Amino acid sequence: MSDEDFPSEQEPEMSIHRLNHAVLYVRDAERSAEFYSKVLGFRRLPLPFPGAVFMQAEGSSNDHDLGLFSIGEAAADSPAGRQAVGLYHLAWEVDTLADLAVIGKRLSEEGALVGATDHGTTKALYGKDPDGLQFEISWLVPADMLTDDIEMTSRRLDLDAEIERFGADTLSGIGVSRARPVGA
Repeated sequence: MSDEDFPSEQEPEMSIHRLNHAVLYVRDAERSAEFYSKVLGFRRLPLPFPGAVFMQAEGSSNDHDLGLFSIGEAAADSPAGRQAVGLYHLAWEVDTLADLAVIGKRLSEEGALVGATDHGTTKALYGKDPDGLQFEISWLVPADMLTDDIEMTSRRLDLDAEIERFGADTLSGIGVSRARPVGA
């Protein structure tokens, strides 16, 4: 594609609206797949690809959400963020604060919970997989629940207090990351 493919009077429209999938290099794809299945509920897909596992998140319509590629036990830890540029983490959104609480419990049981942060408009848990790769699991305050006292911040997450305030089963991100239901 060249510049000639776009009208010169205007910039091309960008229609990117979400991350479709992530692919991670891991030491052992089977071990990582077990972790992502047990802790985050990803399903293993029956795709024959030696040394790789493809997974799909519960409720996803993607053909896959996560690809895991084995590179061997001798692989070094990623220096990203310490000695090199690179990706810090991926973030997945859950439907409810109750879901966030369940995942928090699973992360704790696996010794993989590394943080819990209230960002004001999002409530986030941070975890690490068996290779130390970090990820975020978040719940977004729905647009109609955003009030003047909610501002971008970074403080310790009190999940019980957030459940009390917003409700355990309130859907994440309505009017923010997902459309309002028809008729709502």
